[in-house]
Amino acid sequence: MPNDVVALTGQLGAGKTTLIQGIGKGAGVSDYVTSPTFIIVNEYPGRLPFFHVDLYRLESEAEVEDLGIEEYFDRGGVCVIEWAEKLGSLMPGTAHQIELEVISDTERKICVSSDLAARLK
Repeated sequence: MPNDVVALTGQLGAGKTTLIQGIGKGAGVSDYVTSPTFIIVNEYPGRLPFFHVDLYRLESEAEVEDLGIEEYFDRGGVCVIEWAEKLGSLMPGTAHQIELEVISDTERKICVSSDLAARLK
């Protein structure tokens, strides 16, 4: 949906980028979605604009705030954020939060929390 924010957390190698590639495909992105670790944000056209944010290299909430990441939250697209725990108080209250946990080389535990039901009422 327009202006959805999906906040991903989980250890290195948990599959955040792979999940984002699937979300991008579902959003109609035809380009190959890659991790923007060094440039922080990649934008892709699709049915909705698709913004892939990677906060891995940032050290603090202040650095995130200085970049103005929150501007992507209401640009009419879907904003998916890796290492979302670095948002701190900048995390939108309406964000869909997904935590990935490595169980084994081939198994992940995925915990999803969202206020989507409350927004649809």
